[in-house]
Amino acid sequence: MRDDTVLETEDLTKDFAGFIAVRSVNLRVARGSIHAMIGPNGAGKTTCFNLLSKFLSPTRGRIVFDGRDITALKPADVARLGLVRSFQISAVFPHLTVLENVRIALQRRRGGSFDFWRSKRVLHALDERALALIADVGLSPYANALATELPYGHKRALEIATTLALDPAMLLLDEPTAGMGHDDITRISALIKSVAASRTVLMVEHNLSVVADLCDRITVLTRGQVLAEGDYQTVSADPAVREAYLGTGHD
Repeated sequence: MRDDTVLETEDLTKDFAGFIAVRSVNLRVARGSIHAMIGPNGAGKTTCFNLLSKFLSPTRGRIVFDGRDITALKPADVARLGLVRSFQISAVFPHLTVLENVRIALQRRRGGSFDFWRSKRVLHALDERALALIADVGLSPYANALATELPYGHKRALEIATTLALDPAMLLLDEPTAGMGHDDITRISALIKSVAASRTVLMVEHNLSVVADLCDRITVLTRGQVLAEGDYQTVSADPAVREAYLGTGHD
C-alpha cells in the first residue's frame, strides 16, 4: 500500500451461490480525499460497502486499511480501527433524544461497557463532547428532541454525529442524500465537506450533482466490475459510463 493510500482492495469478489455480485474490484482510496462509488442499480455498490465494512466476507480478494489487512476481521473490530460506516436507512434510536443518541456512541469509546446500570451523573460527563458534535452537524436547537420527531435530513445529520463520536479516520457513507429535498441535500453536502476536512470519505451516491460538487475521485461500477475511474469530468465524458447509465453511447 502506498503512503497516500488509506484503503485498498485487491481482486475483491463476492459470489452468492453462482451469482457474482462483485467481481475482481481493485479500489484505491487516497488519504484525505472524498471518493465516490457510483453506478446504476444492481451495480454492486452496496455489496462492496458491506465487504469493506465486513458485514459480508469476500469469496476471494484482500482488503487493506491504513496498512493493515482487515479481510478476516469482524465489523466491530474494523470500526475500532477507525473505518466506520453509515447505512441507507437512518440508524438512530428513535425514542431517545438527539443528545442521548450521541452520548451512547461516545459511551462505546469507554471500552466493553455501555454503563447502562450507572448513575446519569456519570454519563453527564460526556455531555460537553456530545453537544459539541451536535453543534458540528447543525443540530444544537434539537439536542433535547426525540430522534423520531426530526425531519429526515436532520436524522441523517444525527447519524453522522453518532458516527463521528467514534472518532473515525475514514467514513463510508451509503447514499447519504437519498430521499432528500434540495435544502436537505445542500445541508448534508456541506456537512460531508466539513467532515472530510480531517478525514477520508468513501460514499455511494446516486445524486450526480452531489458527486460532481464534492468528490475528488469517482469509481464507476457496473455488473459488479469497475467500469471507469477518475475525476468527474473524466468519467462523465466516458462513452461506456454514459451507456451504463443511459443505455446509449451517444449524446
